[in-house]
Amino acid sequence: FPFPYTPYLIQERFMAALYSALEAGRVGIFESPTGTGKSLSLICGALSWLRDFEEKKQEEEARLLALEDSGQEGTKRPTSAEPGHPNSKDTAGEPDWVTAFVQKKEERDAVDRLKEEQVRRKKREEHLEKIRHNMQLKYAAKRKRSEEDETKRLLQLSKEVLSEGTGVDVLEQLDHDEEELILAEYESDEEKKVVSGLEDDDDLEEEHVTKIYYCSRTHSQLSQFVREVQKSPFGKDTHLVSLGSRQNLCVNEEVRRLGALQLINDRCMEMQKNKHEKKSDDEMEGKKRRVSRTVCPFYSYEQMHFLRDEVLVEVKDIEQLVTLGRETKACPYYGSRYAIPAAQLVVLPYQMLLHEPTRNAAGIKLKDQIVIIDEAHNLIDTITCIHSAEVSGSQLCCAHSQLLQYMERYRKRLKAKNLMYIKQILYLLERFVATLGGNVNQNPSCQAVSQTGTVLKSINDFLFQSQIDNINLFKVQRYCEKSLISRKLFGFVERYGGPATAVKTNKENRKLAGLQNFLLTLQQGSNKEGDPPVEAENDQLRTASPLMQIEGFLSALTNANQDGRVILSRQGTVGQSSLKFLLLNPAVHFAKVVEECRAVIIAGGTMQPVADFREQLLSCAGVDPARVVEFSCGHVIPPENILPLILCSGPSNQQLEFTYQTRDLPQMMDETGRILCNLCNVVPGGVVCFFPSYEYEKQVYAHWEKTGLLTRLATKKKIFQEPKKANQVEQVLVEYAKCIKRCSQAGGQMTGALLLSVVGGKMSEGINFSDDLGRCVIMVGMPYPNIKSPELQEKMAWLDKTMPRAAGQAPSRVLIENLCMKAVNQSIGRAIRHQKDFASILLLDHRYARPAIFNKLPQWIRERTQVKPAFGSAFAELRKVRTCTLCIA
Repeated sequence: FPFPYTPYLIQERFMAALYSALEAGRVGIFESPTGTGKSLSLICGALSWLRDFEEKKQEEEARLLALEDSGQEGTKRPTSAEPGHPNSKDTAGEPDWVTAFVQKKEERDAVDRLKEEQVRRKKREEHLEKIRHNMQLKYAAKRKRSEEDETKRLLQLSKEVLSEGTGVDVLEQLDHDEEELILAEYESDEEKKVVSGLEDDDDLEEEHVTKIYYCSRTHSQLSQFVREVQKSPFGKDTHLVSLGSRQNLCVNEEVRRLGALQLINDRCMEMQKNKHEKKSDDEMEGKKRRVSRTVCPFYSYEQMHFLRDEVLVEVKDIEQLVTLGRETKACPYYGSRYAIPAAQLVVLPYQMLLHEPTRNAAGIKLKDQIVIIDEAHNLIDTITCIHSAEVSGSQLCCAHSQLLQYMERYRKRLKAKNLMYIKQILYLLERFVATLGGNVNQNPSCQAVSQTGTVLKSINDFLFQSQIDNINLFKVQRYCEKSLISRKLFGFVERYGGPATAVKTNKENRKLAGLQNFLLTLQQGSNKEGDPPVEAENDQLRTASPLMQIEGFLSALTNANQDGRVILSRQGTVGQSSLKFLLLNPAVHFAKVVEECRAVIIAGGTMQPVADFREQLLSCAGVDPARVVEFSCGHVIPPENILPLILCSGPSNQQLEFTYQTRDLPQMMDETGRILCNLCNVVPGGVVCFFPSYEYEKQVYAHWEKTGLLTRLATKKKIFQEPKKANQVEQVLVEYAKCIKRCSQAGGQMTGALLLSVVGGKMSEGINFSDDLGRCVIMVGMPYPNIKSPELQEKMAWLDKTMPRAAGQAPSRVLIENLCMKAVNQSIGRAIRHQKDFASILLLDHRYARPAIFNKLPQWIRERTQVKPAFGSAFAELRKVRTCTLCIA
């Protein structure tokens, strides 16, 4: 395999296993610990296979074409006038000559297709080669752009001059901005017999070459992967395209300023619609015309094709793509999509690949392609989250009020079809609020709920109980999508009301605004992902356009009845209550990916326990177990560079068992503090300590403060706490790293820093505690999920009903253990990041020594783990590491 340097043995094994999985069309679960060069192994292994596959395909094509050429002269077309056999028939009842003729025609068609494809491919490659080597073409395109800009500017000036002094008949028309708020005439699919041909239809038909779709969780992980491709031996001659959301790729500042993804999406769609409508508007010159509508200056067919070619010529990440878009005045979002058919490697975020409507909208075709899903340890949760949706009573009332006022204002301007659908949506909202025990016409914050609690229902039961089973939700969903009603409503609210245009009187409005702010604080608190843009986006969406959130919920209700549940959560008031759709069977959405693709590779640094993927995802998606292949490799570090210890008791012989019942006991918190004090005396640099939850970390911190233990800790290490807000994480990490560096240079009593983190928080994933930043990682207790959560209880019940028992254990019990150990593995994998790194890992709970739990640790950690019943022997081992590190230093 071509590689930028001599690969480790485990990298060679990884690439060989990957190559054979792709060749055999398997579904592979690949585990390669962080720090072992997983990205490069994926790139070089997969692209080597693709290169060989293309070569074989071309050889096969050449052979077929050669056969066709040599066989052309001597072939005699069969005729019906065969003497003796005027009407001989084959077994299917067709005459022989018909069968032979059909067969021959099929062969000829196949060869013709091959020839066409070859010509197309050759043309495309020559075109890209020309762009790569011919700078003049680039400058010509740039010059043409600036000339066009100048022409547009002059034209605009002329129009302004002409329009001065010509009085516009304003009485009959609504003013300029308000025209855009009115819904255009809507035709449903059945009525649209002829689809209007857009400019880019010819391009949609472009042949998709065999390609690899690589997806990961965040844009930074994708950019990192693209940089690795650039460094690899394949960097120069691979056609790669990076896809992203409009939020990441839009270069139109006016649209970017909207902030929230849903608003950006809708505004962009509207501008495109305006562009296509403009032509028909121009044709109606004689009639009374609508006011001119905004179109996007970057949505230029010609410029986007120029951008597409630039993208295919040279590997670019998202940031470089946006820069290029600004320079070329072309939309990177659509320009990159035009590049998909010819690209060999498409890099994209999870959601784009795993959510079918998004996939189709982007023009992604998975048939016979390769999909690699990286950082896939939380793949099941991701699919569940993408397809789940929640709306609050406050949002439902708010949307109803906004939509009602919109309908009243524009009733005379709306067509019958629009009014019909708006009335259906209003009815749905009314019924949803009624199921929460409220009345849509009253302020949700003033309506107390009589029966509080949480109820779970199947989709069908929910539809019947809400009395909406007679409404075709598929049609309503399609209407919302096509008419852009939520975008129009957002514009209407922006114009006529503050964030809470919810219920009639001003006094009540103010109350509602207060309630919404309160709801926001609640929802932000429970926001687990916590990227700042997401929080800001949710703020804006919840206050500005609740209908956008509700559309997601309506869409979720179109899932099959057995695959999901609706959770009715009735709390205090109607405003605080909510409806949530929970997807129970993520396999239904993954099945399509696995069916269509030639091969699927699920890869990650810590994939243990693998059983979840096999059972919940692959076997439920109908994958033949024989098609699944597993690969797991060790780490590149020498065995002595890692010391994993399971500690069963503390310095005062207190047994370590952090269950919900015992972890709050003062003696347990004291014992944890004593362990940390001892460790901080001998471990140099940074110590990272993970707690099961923010609440428990806070509780322990307060207890240590009270007992004076915190002061003792602070003499050796400066103490940092993981912040709850995502936008503060970076700052805390920078301070933590600075402190460790300062201490190592200064010597003295302070030996570094102690970081108190949370499992599943901002620092347990995607952040590297390499070298001195993480010389010791401590896991306090076992981070089991909250089994009282109705969502988890329903998932457990569903698993017990649909899955077989494994090794005598109920599937629900296995799920709980797997969720816990996935979180543990993810957190403890933060410490070792490269070949020369070293660290100790401490698991504080005797339950880690139980075989069922112990076997779920990653293999490379499990092989080196020691179980220590007493603290003394564990401390002695840690002192040894300390002396070794002094020798290394």
